[in-house]
Amino acid sequence: MNQDLHATLSLPFLREEHHMLRDALRRFINQEVEPHATVWEEQGMVPRAVLRAMGDMGWLGMRYPSEYGGSELDPLATTVLAEELGRSTFGGFAVTVLVHTDMASPHLHHAGSPAQQRALMPALCRGEKIAAVAMTEADAGSDLASMRTSARRDGDDWVLNGSKMFITNGVHGDVYFVAAKTGEAGRNHQISMFIVEKGTPGFTVARPLNKTGWLSSDTAELTFNNCRIPADNLLGEENKGFYALAHNLQNERLVLGAQAMGEAARAIELTLDWVRQRKAFGASLWDKQAIRQQLAKRHAEVEALRAFIYQTAWGLGQGHRLVKEVSMIKALAGTLVNQVMYDCVQFHGGMGFIRETAVERMARDARVQAIGGGATEVMLE
Repeated sequence: MNQDLHATLSLPFLREEHHMLRDALRRFINQEVEPHATVWEEQGMVPRAVLRAMGDMGWLGMRYPSEYGGSELDPLATTVLAEELGRSTFGGFAVTVLVHTDMASPHLHHAGSPAQQRALMPALCRGEKIAAVAMTEADAGSDLASMRTSARRDGDDWVLNGSKMFITNGVHGDVYFVAAKTGEAGRNHQISMFIVEKGTPGFTVARPLNKTGWLSSDTAELTFNNCRIPADNLLGEENKGFYALAHNLQNERLVLGAQAMGEAARAIELTLDWVRQRKAFGASLWDKQAIRQQLAKRHAEVEALRAFIYQTAWGLGQGHRLVKEVSMIKALAGTLVNQVMYDCVQFHGGMGFIRETAVERMARDARVQAIGGGATEVMLE
């Protein structure tokens, strides 16, 4: 059955182009992702050919100028993208794409010089080069001001030293947007952003990280040991990187919330299919009032979150600064998706604990949604 629970809900913000985008994404995911992504989980990466195919469809640069291969769409479009990626049931695939489209490459779009954009943006939009953003460190996650990686000016170069942790696309990425301290000692917010390309001397992928979930997303620790880059690789203004990171976190947290919402909705659909056909004590699980009511409650919560997310995406598209709303979304979505997954695994019974079941994988993938991109507790503060 696997009925789309959103099929009868029409949000007033969405236009025909958004519905066409959703249909195309769903066809692509059904045909090119879901049949193959279990192998990607074993390989620990999403094949580059898949990302290039998404680039050919115009999905890796939806909000970027057409001169670079972008589609010049709005935050509603990237919200549709994030929701449909979440519905794929493979969180690692979803976050691989979203880090590239909505967490890393926006730094180049917002702060890059015309020369930097001409050099890199077309390849990023086509999926020929994959981007990562390197801001998190072992002792500096949600607290960006605590980062220790430094960059000092040396003639016509910058020299980077330090390390980054939990970097998505860290192993197989090509272009890294790296945050480093550049100001005076004690000036916590004096951070700058730099473009570092794979193969730069002094820059190494220290190790891939073995995670509980998101297995098809490559995640790494990066090190910079007297990594020398040209002065022109400074991205945006010197000592203004903290504000660039904070600005883009609005978009990052919105799409992470939409991804989590898509995951929760799909898990409920899969569980509805399961409880309708699973027999216990002479009747289907669907005939148990407690199960019906709990799934109805979770469905209502997901629909409320969905309306909030799309309303906020519309507001961002109108130029509003919505830090409070986006923080609410990230906190709500990270919590709700884990509550939904708990119930869905529970109602699958023993099959919910078996690796061949989609909800088992989705439950593992969902756990980090309350941590990555801003922990729930930080969002509430």
